[in-house]
Amino acid sequence: MATIAERVVTEAMALPPAQRAFVAEKLIESLDVPDTPPLSVTWKEEVRRRCARMDRETLDLRDAEKVFAKAYSSLT
Repeated sequence: MATIAERVVTEAMALPPAQRAFVAEKLIESLDVPDTPPLSVTWKEEVRRRCARMDRETLDLRDAEKVFAKAYSSLT
């Protein structure tokens, strides 16, 4: 494994700076992806619906900290 990684790094270092930056960015982005399954079609539709309502300003938005504080207080 180390030899493959070393070879990839060596080859990447031979690239022009802009291409090295692109490769570095893609590698860093790959670390930020959580290990969660993809959204179902139903949830994707729900997200689109809510985004559309936000765009039309017909969605009642609330401050997350207040919502969580209220939920927490109802549990204690």
